Amino acid sequence: MKKNLPDKAGHFGIFGGRFVPETLIYALDELGKEYAASKRDKKFRKELSDYLSEYAGRPTPLYLARRLSRYLGISRVYLKREDLLHTGAHKINNTLGQVLLAARMGKRRVIAETGAGQHGVATATVAALFGLECDIYMGSEDIKRQALNVLRMKLLGAKVISVESGTRTLKDAMTEALRDWVTNVRHTHYIIGTVAGPHPYPMMVRDFQAVIGKEARQQILRKEKRLPDYLVACVGGGSNAMGLFHPFFNDKNVKMIGVEAAGLGLSSGKHSASLVAGSPGVLHGCKSDVLEDKFGQIKNAHSIAAGLDYPGVGPEHAYYKEIKRAVYAAVSDKEALEGFKLLSEVEGIIPALESAHAIAYLKKAGRAVNKNSIVILCLSGRGDKDLHESH
Repeated sequence: MKKNLPDKAGHFGIFGGRFVPETLIYALDELGKEYAASKRDKKFRKELSDYLSEYAGRPTPLYLARRLSRYLGISRVYLKREDLLHTGAHKINNTLGQVLLAARMGKRRVIAETGAGQHGVATATVAALFGLECDIYMGSEDIKRQALNVLRMKLLGAKVISVESGTRTLKDAMTEALRDWVTNVRHTHYIIGTVAGPHPYPMMVRDFQAVIGKEARQQILRKEKRLPDYLVACVGGGSNAMGLFHPFFNDKNVKMIGVEAAGLGLSSGKHSASLVAGSPGVLHGCKSDVLEDKFGQIKNAHSIAAGLDYPGVGPEHAYYKEIKRAVYAAVSDKEALEGFKLLSEVEGIIPALESAHAIAYLKKAGRAVNKNSIVILCLSGRGDKDLHESH
């Protein structure tokens, strides 16, 4: 299996690439060159490492969830505790890396899209840390269901811009952020929050999030003296899952399971399962699996978890599915709520509704997992923001 993807044009097999207005080509080239240079720069790598440890709180624990393991009938389920990071989710890994790049490029302003609000909070956080102007695009529907995170962004000094078009959720927020970037590209950097978008974003965000899998690999080898049998993570755009999966790509005996949102059920059409029920298409600057109708128009997505409410997915996940390196499943809103309550009650950990989809998958399919298995599940965020949705 090839590991050094994407190619120079940003392709993961047939997926990825760039489908953007000419106006953005210069900015993407500039970002790609700056990122390539930063990877070779020891000072940049050390600065990022210092911020990740001293500011964000890495490394995060790999916690053996004993009561959950017993409940599921699985030998050992470990939780990679990204919920313990500053701002409450894995998003800070990527925003710290990108804000350092923005500073290197002399950008005075950053923008972002957000659904659940966690990426918006993480972007507002690093903008405050570096003294940058910050605008966050968020669908008005998500503003209502994630009011706590909206308050956090505003407290951090960011301007939250309500998006009223389309379904008023994550897809539409990303569309508006891209329009802003086209207009203000000279002094603005767009901090995309997931492994989607035009090249180099899928690669770059993956690399910044790969700290999750690199740590998990070292930790499980210390604890168990061997690699896990399964990796499990929720997938919306897919950054927490790809961050966990990528460092294990060449370990053929490690099975990878990505869990999408089945919403009200795949047959209802009200879901966000782009990999399970979608097809190849172009959305937000790259080719990947998307939800589209027979005329090629993007369908509306639905999930109780705002961070999964997106009709596309990162192109590397589509590639993993195509080459059968990972398996993708979907669980419903109802099942996700059961997962949310299960982890809270048996481990005293309240997960984000996004992460609860992964918990729900193990509850639903746990008996199919060999009872002697070791599982690492990425707990991508905490559930404070979702308490009102759980009743």
